[in-house]
Amino acid sequence: MTAQPRPSLALLVIAAAQLLIVMDGTIVTVGLPAIGTGLGMAETDLDWILTAYALAFGGLLLAGGRAGDLLGRRRLFRVGLVVFLAASVLGGVAQNGGMMIAARVLQGIGGALIAPAALSLLADTFPAGPARNRALGVYGAMGGLGAVVGLLLGGALTEYLGWRWIMFVNVPFAVLLLVGTLVVVPGTRQRGGIDLLGAVTATLALGSLVYAINRAGSDGLDGQTLAFGAAGVALAVAFTVIQRRGRDPMLPAGLLADPGRLGANLVMLLMGAGQLATFYFLTLYMQSIKGYPPMITGLAYLPFAIGIGIGSGMVGPRLRARTSARTTLASGLAVAAVAMGWFSLLTPDQNALATLLPAQLVAGIGLGIGFVAATISGVQGVAAQDSGIASGLVNTSQQIGGALGLAVLAGIAGAAGAATRDAMTDGYTTGLLGAGGFYLVAIVAAVVLLRPRTQSPTPVTSAAPQPSVQ
Repeated sequence: MTAQPRPSLALLVIAAAQLLIVMDGTIVTVGLPAIGTGLGMAETDLDWILTAYALAFGGLLLAGGRAGDLLGRRRLFRVGLVVFLAASVLGGVAQNGGMMIAARVLQGIGGALIAPAALSLLADTFPAGPARNRALGVYGAMGGLGAVVGLLLGGALTEYLGWRWIMFVNVPFAVLLLVGTLVVVPGTRQRGGIDLLGAVTATLALGSLVYAINRAGSDGLDGQTLAFGAAGVALAVAFTVIQRRGRDPMLPAGLLADPGRLGANLVMLLMGAGQLATFYFLTLYMQSIKGYPPMITGLAYLPFAIGIGIGSGMVGPRLRARTSARTTLASGLAVAAVAMGWFSLLTPDQNALATLLPAQLVAGIGLGIGFVAATISGVQGVAAQDSGIASGLVNTSQQIGGALGLAVLAGIAGAAGAATRDAMTDGYTTGLLGAGGFYLVAIVAAVVLLRPRTQSPTPVTSAAPQPSVQ
């Protein structure tokens, strides 16, 4: 069936898909203790339930974007939803930690097919200009809001239905989205190849580096840590060589030649690093230090969701319409950094909600502003046939930033905190200050790299778009 032009319905489907895959990056966070108990996983292994998803998702996003450009964006969107659905069932029936981590990897693969196809379909549906910018604003908001919705929903499901429903809840959503693809345009296609070697090399490089960083935080620089670190560096070098010499590189050289696009992706990476770490440390503080049950922990994130909505839906678009991209980004990131400093005031015995709730509102507003501005800047100035690659890179930056940032800050927090409640709280607040440090570095990147665009969109690949035959 050929999709009819229904932009509003198509935007609803595309935005809901983005919400789903981003939500699943954090939906397990509140339920981690229950999952560990249910599957007999050691506490030190629980973070891999988060990072497995982020690594598979982020490491394969660029290949997923290229596959959508070549094989058909709506087709890959549908395939990704089927993979995501199957992975959610596998996670829901998991009998051990290995099955759960495998399910999370498979979910990440499905997300890597869905996300770039969704953003490219959005560009195919809305012409360049105010209409597309508004649609991109909605899409960008889902990137920030989805993470908070995952925390809220994960807490409710864990407490009232059990942790397995954290995975099962995706099934009806995926089915509805598959039906909804009937109103989505097929999108454009082009000829060329898919850089599977580059995708696998990048994913293995990132996985090795994250493992080395995690291990260094707990075991120091032992032989295994150094070996994985060296392997990660070697694989990263191999990936660079493959991209320079390959016939169909996953990351074309021209994609990051534009300083503004480079800056937008660097900012998104740093924002992802700070955001995932913030959720991780706040969840540990609320459950391990304050003893909040999963439902209360999830509800405590509601101000964050409200702030994201205000920042991305109201403040961000208006600020972007009146100022430059770098001013908008710097403003939002400064607000988020202030919130991290506010979180650092948490203590074991205080009325934590008096600090948590207003600080989360402020953090949400700042990140909401930043997500909208970074998303728009990351795909502006790209020719239509390359929108899948550009959109994949935007999502890659956020996911890889989350995995690397969590690994780094968890190690720092572990070094700062011991077994007492006071020391553990000090470790968590140190990690939160580290997240604020990421936002401050992102401000510098935005100021230095983002400049007003004067040139017309230019292709970063040599392939020309071909009509869709779906």
